[in-house]
Amino acid sequence: MKKIIKICASLLIIFSCLNCSNEISSIPADIEINNFVWKGMNAYYYWQSDVPNLGDSRFSNQAEINNFSASFATPEDIFESLRFQPGIVDRFSWIVDDYVALENAFQGIRLSNGMEFNLYTYQTNSNNVYGVVYYVIPGSDAEKKGVLRGMVFSSINNTQITVSNYRDLLTNAASINYALSFANFNAGDPILNGTEINLSKEQLQENPVAITKVFDEGSKKIGYLLYNQFANSFDGELNASFGVFKDNNITDLIIDLRYNGGGSVRTATYLASMINGTNTGKLFSQEIWNEKVMNATAPEYFLNNFTNQILNKDSNGTILLDEPINSLSLQKVYFIITAATASASELVINGMRPYIDVRLVGTKTIGKQVGSVTLYDSDTYTRNGANLNANHTYAMQPIVLEIKNANSENNPDGYIADDYLPENFGREDGIIDLGVLGSKTEPLLNKAITSIIAGLKSNTSKNFSFKDKPLMNSKSEALFSQEMYIEEIRH
Repeated sequence: MKKIIKICASLLIIFSCLNCSNEISSIPADIEINNFVWKGMNAYYYWQSDVPNLGDSRFSNQAEINNFSASFATPEDIFESLRFQPGIVDRFSWIVDDYVALENAFQGIRLSNGMEFNLYTYQTNSNNVYGVVYYVIPGSDAEKKGVLRGMVFSSINNTQITVSNYRDLLTNAASINYALSFANFNAGDPILNGTEINLSKEQLQENPVAITKVFDEGSKKIGYLLYNQFANSFDGELNASFGVFKDNNITDLIIDLRYNGGGSVRTATYLASMINGTNTGKLFSQEIWNEKVMNATAPEYFLNNFTNQILNKDSNGTILLDEPINSLSLQKVYFIITAATASASELVINGMRPYIDVRLVGTKTIGKQVGSVTLYDSDTYTRNGANLNANHTYAMQPIVLEIKNANSENNPDGYIADDYLPENFGREDGIIDLGVLGSKTEPLLNKAITSIIAGLKSNTSKNFSFKDKPLMNSKSEALFSQEMYIEEIRH
């Protein structure tokens, strides 16, 4: 994508006075990093004009910026001080001290034992906590040791999980290896059944193109895809799935985004182009950046159009993937959604709506209509920009844009299912019934297939609420799990 380099080139003129190498070469390293944080946020942050300390007239020279930076003990401190209403308006901006780990996360690489789960409190003792496994990553330690979707656990290393210790036991950096004690679920109060499994975390890369199937249902040939992350390193696998659908001449399509927290805007554009290839060249989505960026950049660089070609390059311009898109010509698509469906997943839902009939099965998406870009400490804020600062590995992932469809629409409250059906974690009837993902009997997939065969519009009320939200969702808890981002510059 060329838009970011155009933006950077334009903004370098505006902010050149803030990037004078002669002025920063002699300042301490910690202030130097804090200066990078301020300058990057001043240049690109979506809410820049709403934060007084990011105002263009806030400082008159480099010395004043240095003094401001010196008042913060860490880069994290200055970054948090510059966010606009964090947790309320800005819910998704991050800073990291290791940009390699950040880059890996965007490609599905993270420290994990492969077990994704929800945590709930007991019915009779709200201090005690149990977990329900909802997904096991293929090839992971959890899969190899027999952990299955729907299994219940309540103890770790012979310690009962509680509301006060679950983070220490399950999510902190020290929890690399642990023994899980499993239980039988009995109306909200698990009872240990003697099964214990030792799990180990490792650097694991998940293939997000998890399940591809075609179901023959009379005159209907229904394609099904379970897709868990918009990671561009797997665009070839995604395209291959649509090759299967195309070869089978499917009549209908179900894309399961129930656990997909988002990812690449470019990959989202590819997926939309696979669903309906008759829209090539038409507007899929449009980005709104802060006023400075919009005024300094040609309007066409904020537009993402449907395409018939995948072209991915690395930061050095080397072509990684160049192939035609396997596109369908569907006039209706079904998406399975939950409260874990976010960002780029919502972009595909919203971006398709001006062109075809979009049907939603499940519950309600999270409502993330904003995107980010990775800012590195270099002259152009890019990984391969001139003078990449070798004194540290900090990078920022601030929100830099809002994204809308061709009709200039989005929904920050999330998208509500037409056919409402939550996954059954046992909180209503005391019985866990998650089913097997990819099986026609799995409740949400079954509902989607039934809707296709019946050809009926649902009359489900949209005035619902989640009666029992989990205490924690392991995947949603992970940093960057609900990102929508623009890729680093590709030459």
